[in-house]
Amino acid sequence: MSMLEKEEEFTSGFVAIVGAPNSGKSTLLNKLLRRKIAMVAPKPQSTRHRIAGILTERNFQIIFWDTPGYHASERVLNKEMIARTLSAVRDSDVCLWLVDGIRRGASHELTGELVRSLLGEKKVLIAVNKADAVPRAEILELKNSLEEEFPEAVVAEVSAKTGYRLRSLKKSLAGLLEPGEALYPDDALTDQPVRVIASELVREAVFRLTEKEIPYSTAVTVDEYREAGDPARKDSAKTYIAATIHVEKENQKRIVIGKGGSKLVSIGKLAREHIERFLGEEVFLELFVRLTRDWSKNLKSVRDFGYGDKL
Repeated sequence: MSMLEKEEEFTSGFVAIVGAPNSGKSTLLNKLLRRKIAMVAPKPQSTRHRIAGILTERNFQIIFWDTPGYHASERVLNKEMIARTLSAVRDSDVCLWLVDGIRRGASHELTGELVRSLLGEKKVLIAVNKADAVPRAEILELKNSLEEEFPEAVVAEVSAKTGYRLRSLKKSLAGLLEPGEALYPDDALTDQPVRVIASELVREAVFRLTEKEIPYSTAVTVDEYREAGDPARKDSAKTYIAATIHVEKENQKRIVIGKGGSKLVSIGKLAREHIERFLGEEVFLELFVRLTRDWSKNLKSVRDFGYGDKL
């Protein structure tokens, strides 16, 4: 086989994106796919599901797992999120550690310990994020430090927000994967059901439009999903989605609904816009709010809402 043929060989595999909360993992996944499938919010610990995004190009297919931010916690829900991250790492061919180029703290150190435990067993690529927003000298210093600390890993830089060095990152990841056939059709974007993506986009709207503890105390379930043209619905011109926002306290329910229902209307409008962008079609979204006391501390409730399969 010639060198040219080797370079063109098709590779495929699984890449787990790990990192501290709010390091930009979901933003990176959406940028890689050029489509929004993962929840992005300006608050840490927003991702809960292990969302798979599928990127297929001419000579590779990468199945990315966007994992919850890696952090220490004894809360039932958070322990489940950590378990999901560890499960994704175990099941992956490559671990992509996204390092925040601006802020690093206890969760960064904790993730570093996880990555260190993988060296020698798994291929690791460390990408310094927000490289376009930090002075060049600081980025180089951080990269050199990571290369010294993790000599077996590939160290790169990227901007999840702008796409800076994104092509180089994709090429490096594809080069770490083994030769193999595509595992999904070329046009596949995710392996997650539309219900899961829709629930995450509703939850993102709650994150963006509410404050304090409200976002972390909410879960979203999709109670009904009917595609446009479904004969079971009289008004079937649009895809119909009915979803419930679960909160833990009575005052949280009042806040999410808002005066005269104004907040819920705003949440619905933002969520519907994102769901329509994802589906590429019009959606009729109906939202409800329900009090489910202390659900995030109750294992049964956590499992009922689809977060407890790893505990």
